[in-house]
Order: sequence, then C-alpha cells, then structure tokens
Amino acid sequence: MQTYFFILAALLYIGCTFLPSERRNTVSLGIVIGWVLHGAALLTDMFAAEAMRVGFAVMLSATLWISVAAYWLENRNFSLDSMRVLVLPVAAVSVLLPSMFPGNMVPLAGKSEWFLAHIGISILAYSTLTIAAFHAVLMVLQESRLHTRPGPAAGASWFGAALDRLPALLTMEKLLFRLIGFGFVLLTLTVLSGVGFSEQLFGMPFRWDHKTVFTLLSWMLFGLLLAGRRWQGWRGRTALSFTLAGFAILLLAYVGSRFVLEVVLHRVLT
Repeated sequence: MQTYFFILAALLYIGCTFLPSERRNTVSLGIVIGWVLHGAALLTDMFAAEAMRVGFAVMLSATLWISVAAYWLENRNFSLDSMRVLVLPVAAVSVLLPSMFPGNMVPLAGKSEWFLAHIGISILAYSTLTIAAFHAVLMVLQESRLHTRPGPAAGASWFGAALDRLPALLTMEKLLFRLIGFGFVLLTLTVLSGVGFSEQLFGMPFRWDHKTVFTLLSWMLFGLLLAGRRWQGWRGRTALSFTLAGFAILLLAYVGSRFVLEVVLHRVLT
C-alpha cells in the first residue's frame, strides 16, 4: 500500500511543480495532499515492531518531507512560489527512492531512549539546511535576473514572473540567515549528541569516520558563516557560497557516504 502512496505523492509533487501561479489554492492543496501521502507511506515504511529502517534513501525522503512542509509554510508568509520548481521535483524523486533502495532494518531493542531523538534532530537539521540551500539557489537566480535584461520569453514564463515577485534581496537574505541560524543550532545538537553519547546511541565508542568528518566540516562552515555575518558583515555572494558549500558537504556526510556503501559497495549497515 505504501508504494502506491509514494507514487501518488510523487505525481502530485510533479503536477504541482508546473501548475501556473494563478492557481495558488490548487497548488497549495495538491502539495498538502502529496505531503500527507508521503508522510503516511514514510511512517509505515520506516517503523516496524521494535525496529526502524535506516539507509540513505529513507533518510533523504524524510528530509525532503520536512523540507516540503517548511517550503509550504514559508510560502504562506512570503511570495516564494518560484521555490516549488526547485523543491518539489527533488521531493518527488526522494519519495520514490525508498522503494528502489530499501536500506535495512535496525532493531530498537537495546538502543538508548535518546536514539530516536538523535535521529529526529539530525533529520530536522538536514531539512532546515536543505531549505536554506534551495533558498540560496533562488537568491542566485534572483540576483542574476536583476543584473540581466530578460527577453520577452523569460518575462512571459511563470517562473520568471515568480522570480520577479520574490521579496527584496535584503529580505531574502534575512530569511536565509534565519534558516541557517536555526539549522546550525539543530546541527550543533546533532553533533553534540552523536559525540557525547555515541556508545549509548549506536553501541560503539566515538570514532573519526567519513560521516563524522564531513558533518564537522559542514558545522564549521556554517558556524564560520554566522560568525562572519555577525562580526564582518558577510553577505551576498560570500554568504551564498558558504551556504551551498556547507550544504554539499553535509549531504556527503550521510546521504552521499551511505549511497556509496549501500548501493556501490553493497554493504549492509546498521
């Protein structure tokens, strides 16, 4: 049953991507229905009796599920309609991935009571910084459009029109740093809980593996960006470059490394 839910959610996400902005209520309703189907399928797929499914596909799907909700809520307060052409196609792909790459089930018996909390916080951190990355891409496109004279075709497209309706760049920048600040706090909690309670959470002492190194590098980049913003007034291209670089490294920390280990090397991980 969850496979049909995954497919329906993906179709709704793709359909809502290309609906014209004038059909705002239809788009909003379609996203909500797709999000509910996505969440219901994800919940039944991830959790079984005393076990939890882990893997790059299911974690990426969960991350994009929260990211879609964050986009929907943000778009209610600000005119960010053009972001759906970035968020929804990626979400549609992520919805289908668990069916193709199921990962493996990890028994919850013997795990610390903080295990699920750690997983939840890490997914929230990834989701918030994912939306920040989409936001940064949107700002790059917005800035490029401001510095070029769009032709008639560009001006007539719904995406070009949606870019023109975005809030001012300064407002977009404030929103970006609000997302990064919140994501950085969540990422800090993820790092601290993983380092401090590694043995209780995962049944093994803390170790310097690829996931840890990439996560810490990403955490340092986002921390440096926030410090540079606070004391050096970093903004514009510098902020966008740091955001996208930090997100790319964070993506490698779990999703990228798990993809290589699970799909390329065919290793069963816990």
